[in-house]
Amino acid sequence: MKTAISFVVWVLFCSTMVMAQDRPDPNKPQGTNLEVPEGWEVRLDHEMEGVAISSKPASADIYFVNMTPGWHITTGPAGIFYHPENTASGDFIVKSELHFFDPGDRNREGYGFFLGGSDLKGENQSYIYFLLRNTAEFLVKQRTGEETEVLQNWTPSSAIVKYESGVTENSSVMNTLEVAVFGNIISFSINGEEVASMNSSKLTTDGIFGLRVNHSVNLHISDLGMEQ
Repeated sequence: MKTAISFVVWVLFCSTMVMAQDRPDPNKPQGTNLEVPEGWEVRLDHEMEGVAISSKPASADIYFVNMTPGWHITTGPAGIFYHPENTASGDFIVKSELHFFDPGDRNREGYGFFLGGSDLKGENQSYIYFLLRNTAEFLVKQRTGEETEVLQNWTPSSAIVKYESGVTENSSVMNTLEVAVFGNIISFSINGEEVASMNSSKLTTDGIFGLRVNHSVNLHISDLGMEQ
């Protein structure tokens, strides 16, 4: 797998060495490759003309770059971000470390990742997505074409770390999301705590995995990887 998987061991090492106050700040970019990640695709929820996906914040509708360690995304419109070669099948775990920056008054916009992706450029796009939001709630849904089905509606969880203006010590808060597929069970965890599980026999979990980010979210992703 390119990009995400090839760097996963290195990213895990870096994330154990970087203190909270040293997390990448989009206003003070780190690294030398602040460019749109090569080979990655972006699909918006709704077809829109003229949306600029760029490494230049001043002119970008969506700012999406490699930023050591990992990637940084600041959205306008909502969408998914993925590399077509990042796939998982059978029994596996997908995990991501997400650093969420001050949302202002937009606490209800979700962010997280998806799995089981197929036909992501076509009319029959399909994937399962696992999101949290700054109301300390999480969501699990399935998209098929233009339709979405709620598998677990927005549910409060004490496992979620919220960004609280005036209370949060650093410029962002980190939450780790994990989805484990074993046999006919799919399990969803936040910061090491299982928050939901369900039978996966009627769900498609094999396929592409990637990021899902809703409207106007400022997010750093220090890890996105798969274990099998």
